[in-house]
Amino acid sequence: MVVVKTARELSKMKDACRISAEALRVAGEAVKPGVTTYEIDNIVRNYIEKQGASPSFLGYGGFPASACISVNNVVIHGIPSKKLVLKEGDIVSVDVGAYYRGFHGDNAFTFPCGKISADAQALLDATKESLNEGIKQALAGNRTGDIGSAVQKYAEARSYSVVREYVGHGVGAKLHEDPSVPNYGFAGHGVRLIPGMTVAIEPMVNQGSQSVRVLDDKWTVVTVDGKLSAHFEHTVAITPDGPRIMTLCD
Repeated sequence: MVVVKTARELSKMKDACRISAEALRVAGEAVKPGVTTYEIDNIVRNYIEKQGASPSFLGYGGFPASACISVNNVVIHGIPSKKLVLKEGDIVSVDVGAYYRGFHGDNAFTFPCGKISADAQALLDATKESLNEGIKQALAGNRTGDIGSAVQKYAEARSYSVVREYVGHGVGAKLHEDPSVPNYGFAGHGVRLIPGMTVAIEPMVNQGSQSVRVLDDKWTVVTVDGKLSAHFEHTVAITPDGPRIMTLCD
């Protein structure tokens, strides 16, 4: 069931989204060669808790950390580790959620670790822009397929592939709400968007094949061909005046 938020609820949710965005920002500042993903996770957790909020992901479905940190060919759900030391040239996706006063914010960004290759930067740029193209279609009266179609067309026009098994979603009082928001599909299809809906739009774009698999830890999703993957995400509110990105820093 799709949950439509009131103006008051959207105002409260904005605070959760702001905290999530700020936590993502401080995580990005920590992405440097020699830093472990475990250290970045601690930074995220400490920041969120200092704001009086709770990490949305910690314990969610049994997930053992506050942030999903996915490096290079890891698509999503990477588990932070003391053993995973970042190195120059890595690309590092950090996915963060914050729960505050009854609502969640959810966002992700793929950061370069030091100097990265031109090919890696091109993937990051294309994935980020595919998110922007999807957000442009988050209009009252449109459908979820309009978002997915825009993401897919942008990525595939640049010879990248879009992951099918994992999609965006509604977000609010629950971390995952209806509707599902695929990063592929056909314009004019899917759930109709109405003011008050809040959705997490999150393209996962691969350098090679769209095929992915889950590792034995039951969380970590990697590309089957070992090529790079990038992930960007914003929580977006549908309003009569167009899409409003909720996960922006002050």
